[in-house]
Amino acid sequence: MTTLHLTDKSRPDPWNPEALHRELLVSLWYPAKKGEKATARRVPYMTAQESAAVLKGFPVAPDTLTKVTTHARLKAPAAAGRRPLVVMSPGFSFPRATLTSLAEDFASRGYLVAAVEHTYESVATTFPDGRTTTCLACVKGQDHAKVAASRARDVRFVLDELIGGGWGRRIDRSRIAMVGHSVGGYAAAQAMLADGRIKAGVNLDGTFRVDEPLKRPFMLIGAPKSHTPGGTDESWKKAWRNLAGWKRWITVEGTDHSAFVDYAVLRPQAGLPAQELDGGRALEITRAHLAGFLDRHLLGRNTPVKDYPEVTVHSP
Repeated sequence: MTTLHLTDKSRPDPWNPEALHRELLVSLWYPAKKGEKATARRVPYMTAQESAAVLKGFPVAPDTLTKVTTHARLKAPAAAGRRPLVVMSPGFSFPRATLTSLAEDFASRGYLVAAVEHTYESVATTFPDGRTTTCLACVKGQDHAKVAASRARDVRFVLDELIGGGWGRRIDRSRIAMVGHSVGGYAAAQAMLADGRIKAGVNLDGTFRVDEPLKRPFMLIGAPKSHTPGGTDESWKKAWRNLAGWKRWITVEGTDHSAFVDYAVLRPQAGLPAQELDGGRALEITRAHLAGFLDRHLLGRNTPVKDYPEVTVHSP
């Protein structure tokens, strides 16, 4: 994995009126070159500042999340060849690190993965120069449509930078997907409507809107309390009508909003309130269905997905 620090000089930051340009960090996971010894150190999970911000208010040591072990190595040589790309967008206030368990799995299957840190939308973001920004967008009554629209612009810029830069020779431009958690899932749909380069998308438990036909593959994975057809969030039923391509809607019994990202396993270990379903099981199910979806729509490959009894497929 390597971290990219990108600056969009074409627009001011939407949340910080003092920032003339939009600064972003992107974590890029990739398959490493075979035969290379794993000599580089493992990728740190979060900085001390990020960990403290995430755990603020909880009876847990503030540096707890700095001790999480990852599998990727820093700046290992990349394997040759062009590969499909998966862009990822985290939940509102969630650091991009919370997508690590999904991103590492995608990379192990041969994908390039770019997780975008949407600056001032995470509780804390530590930049290479040591400064840590906070969540300026985290205000009561925040318009999530505005957040999703801004994220769609972030993603278009990141795609331009990746494809037009040094990583361009590693990317198969005909095979790009986007996976988002919470408002990141809303942003996935908005980015697809705005950018035809994104061929498939996934919304992990996010309230969202699709106000015009989206004719490319889209998948919904959610918690049953809110995202069954009769659940508390009616947005999926409304959006379903405008998902005009291949589509699938599933819920996973025993999950909650954070059970589709790293918090599924980290909360129980830290002694924090967690979902009913075992965290490892929740992530196994999520990764399996995401792999099946991405392989099908980016690679044209049928990757079998186990029949998990916790999963319900909906056809509203």
